[in-house]
Amino acid sequence: MTLRIEQLSKTYKNGVKAINDLNLEIRTGMFGLLGANGAGKSSLMRTIATLQMPDAGSIHFNDMNIFQNKMKFRQSLGYLPQEFGVYAKDSAEKLLHYFAILKGIKSKKDRNKIVAETLQLTNLYDVRHKRVSTYSGGMRQRFGIAQLLLNNPQVIIVDEPTAGLDPAERNRFLNVLREIGSNNIVIFSTHLVEDVKDLCSEMAIINKGAILTKNTPSKAIQTLAGKIWMKQISKEDLEKMEAQYSVLSSGFNEDNSISIRVLADEKPGDSFTTVKPTLEDYYFAILNNNL
Repeated sequence: MTLRIEQLSKTYKNGVKAINDLNLEIRTGMFGLLGANGAGKSSLMRTIATLQMPDAGSIHFNDMNIFQNKMKFRQSLGYLPQEFGVYAKDSAEKLLHYFAILKGIKSKKDRNKIVAETLQLTNLYDVRHKRVSTYSGGMRQRFGIAQLLLNNPQVIIVDEPTAGLDPAERNRFLNVLREIGSNNIVIFSTHLVEDVKDLCSEMAIINKGAILTKNTPSKAIQTLAGKIWMKQISKEDLEKMEAQYSVLSSGFNEDNSISIRVLADEKPGDSFTTVKPTLEDYYFAILNNNL
């Protein structure tokens, strides 16, 4: 399966260019779309979901133009936006049966089977009789995955799904995505680098509505091998260091000093030590036009 995006552009009425001549090809597996808030991720997700039309460009799912075949494509689509509403007084099981009817599953036997399967897959079966309104944030996100799986979608879009989740809920949610990602196209939109590192086989970095780079997380990290250096400095020296070196990131230590991570082909100066690169280093290097 392939989702091919070509020369896609979208400018809103307020003049904001949310998608800027974007080209991208996504194949079966977990694909991470990484970018800061406001980078254009949600605009691209809504466009792929055919919830808004672009000003220019095309998207093809296999050989099908999705904008010319919206309803047919939507039959293959599962979409979990950043925020979604549910009926607060109903149980997860009852709501899933309702959504299954809306998606055209008329047979009660078929509905019982698919609802039970999605509840098991999302680890919600034991709490299926509880009201969704009583669920934690992570459980609601897993319920969101359950409802989109009812029509066995081939393309699944999840937009900032782990924002606000505690570490345990995040891990449960990512495990669900891992399980469904092997046989489908799953587009995982996030501003959290660690989500992409832990989950995705391929990734792209988006900024100002354009794709800056596409890579695998492992190859991205390999491009920085031997090029990341760390030094501990006083906070008073940070501005001077940022002017002198390509500082990718900085963080406070327990003694109130600051550790900086610098990108350089060779040792940039005294007291610098080489350290293993991370995907976060790569992300900041791309955003700062250092690669």
